Amino acid sequence: MLSPDYVLSMARYNAWQNRQMKAALEALPEAELKRDRGAFFGSIFATVNHLLWGDAMWMSRVSDWSKPDVGIDGSTGMTPTLAVWSAERFRADARMLLWAERLRAVDLTGDLRWYSGATGRTQVRPAGQCVAHMFNHQTHHRGQIHAMVTAAGGAGWMSDLVYMPGEGPWL
Repeated sequence: MLSPDYVLSMARYNAWQNRQMKAALEALPEAELKRDRGAFFGSIFATVNHLLWGDAMWMSRVSDWSKPDVGIDGSTGMTPTLAVWSAERFRADARMLLWAERLRAVDLTGDLRWYSGATGRTQVRPAGQCVAHMFNHQTHHRGQIHAMVTAAGGAGWMSDLVYMPGEGPWL
């Protein structure tokens, strides 16, 4: 289903998107970041925290990362400030890139088994599908964040994979 090259491209895309998102967030007043906007996780800041939490949770399942100290209910408060979030996001993206660079095809085969706090039961899914889900989860929540940032009067960012610097034959 997935190849290591595809996973590396998605890890690069994730880091590129998060750098652009960080700049957009830094341009907004803190009150706008923390205002409840009626989104699934409420605010922009709660959603970026959940996204960071989700990445850490999935990486704990597919690699050697430690699980986050909080469950899904605490995911929106994973970091207290934008500065702390930015530092944690930078570290997570760097670690994800290193993982993707070392990934082998065999790492994407077989089943992954974990206990899901969201469903309250053990889950079993193909490992490659879980990795694909992690990247899809990132894109889903960044789309929500993009919409909230622009609704708050902020500037959006380029999200088209085909325009990622240094990627693909289209450059």
